[in-house]
Amino acid sequence: MTTLLPTALVGSLPKPSWLSDPETLWAPWRLDGPELYEAKHDALRLSAAEQHNAGLDIICDGEQTRQHFVTTFIEHLSGVDFEHRETVRIRNRYDASVPTVVGPVERKQPVFVEDAKLLRAQTEKPIKWTLPGPMTMIDTLADQHYGSREKLAWEFARILNQEAKELEAAGVDIIQFDEPAFNVFFDELKDWGVAALERAAEGLSCETAVHICYGYGIKANNDWKATLGNQWRQYEESFPLLQRSTLDIVSLESQNSRVPIDLIGLLRGKKVMIGAIDVASDTVETPEQVADTLRAALRHVDADKLIASTNCGMAPLKRQVARDKMVALAEGARLVRQELESGLIAATPADTVSV
Repeated sequence: MTTLLPTALVGSLPKPSWLSDPETLWAPWRLDGPELYEAKHDALRLSAAEQHNAGLDIICDGEQTRQHFVTTFIEHLSGVDFEHRETVRIRNRYDASVPTVVGPVERKQPVFVEDAKLLRAQTEKPIKWTLPGPMTMIDTLADQHYGSREKLAWEFARILNQEAKELEAAGVDIIQFDEPAFNVFFDELKDWGVAALERAAEGLSCETAVHICYGYGIKANNDWKATLGNQWRQYEESFPLLQRSTLDIVSLESQNSRVPIDLIGLLRGKKVMIGAIDVASDTVETPEQVADTLRAALRHVDADKLIASTNCGMAPLKRQVARDKMVALAEGARLVRQELESGLIAATPADTVSV
């Protein structure tokens, strides 16, 4: 990626109404069999085209071929029973009925590789693919086999690494692991969470990213955020560890959040994917609002290490709102890019950063 201040989505976009219910997270498919296969790929092509039309620099699949950002991957693994479900507390926030691990987990065949090849054929721009991270995977399951969250996470890390290597071979330029659980389970994060994530990314030559956010704009997440006070400082737990990790990029939430922007200083030396679009609101940001977020971030990260993005996925939004937000993201980044190129903004922040 040679573009200064490139733009990208975190992951999901709304699905077309002919594929699943609009403005609904994890809605059931409206088709099945060969018709569903074709419809998913039509949606992927459309998603890539809409990102191109909006002017984004890094293209993703919009997660059009998956119903859920975690369980769609797990569906393809052996050792997990989707008929035997249990109710568990997801990230200490809300209860959900989830599948159960009943035996050794194994990946018998690639999960997303054919989809990634299709995305690669849609664009000459860099492409990014998202996978669930090991800690977030174990938090989305019940376990009746391993008896240890850590042991199961390491098994998932091994399986994710297999998938990631095949995605890289299919032409993926950035592989992103989604780890919202890093904002909740701090003891596990420090004991083995980052190490398991590094195992998932082991041996990759493409760039690797980890996305940590405060979740989709659903009631359970919004209610949780309302309890976090005037400053959300959860990133203080993960950023120092990730700064020392083998991961290349760290993706974080910023726009309309209470995350102190100077926490980015804890990542000095890493690439930062800053959330400049709020996914919990239908209000479309102006390019200038996006630019303000990017300018604030540039006080703490070098310009050649900043990527402009969204706070989280946009799956629950209206499709036109998502399109307009993508355009605002691209236009806001263009404004700041011009300021950097003309010298109005320093490309390198001061060395001293308070957090």
